[in-house]
Amino acid sequence: MGDNNSTFRKVIKEIASTLVYIASVILITFLFITFVAQRTEVSGHSMMNTLQDKDSLIVSKISYEIGDPERFDIVVFPHVDALGNSTYFIKRIIGMPGETVKIDLDGNIYINGQILVESYGREVIKNPGVAYEGVTLGPDEYFVMGDNRNDSMDSRYEDVGNIKRDELVGKAWLRIYPFDSFGIVK
Repeated sequence: MGDNNSTFRKVIKEIASTLVYIASVILITFLFITFVAQRTEVSGHSMMNTLQDKDSLIVSKISYEIGDPERFDIVVFPHVDALGNSTYFIKRIIGMPGETVKIDLDGNIYINGQILVESYGREVIKNPGVAYEGVTLGPDEYFVMGDNRNDSMDSRYEDVGNIKRDELVGKAWLRIYPFDSFGIVK
């Protein structure tokens, strides 16, 4: 009779151990997805040639909890269109808090009157949008643009505008699909 009781206790102990393990994995996964990183998929062509339509990325949500956004970071943020539809945009930071961003009719980007030296833009900007007059950013605002400058809804348009720091979901960190492009997002 003692053997049956001992076997029963071992089975119960093993089941409890397995349940605690499964609950721990679920909790760690939940905390990771909520606070550290999330998977997102690129939809559209606004970030070509850096990112392609259907690329799967890991976005670091913790990056801006432990550090500040930097110029040229690729960021994800929510956008609600005029019809109330909500989606996430992925763009590159061009202007930093307190700066004035201006784009001339030749497609040159100026930061505080100095031409911005960068090589992310896919082509010459045809429409400077509101940046033609110059946009001065607030202390917690960022000016973002897609790399495919002529096919990107971004801060040049009032519908998107400047992005506030607390709207930044995170920084694009790792491309996980397609597999032949796997690697750190630059």
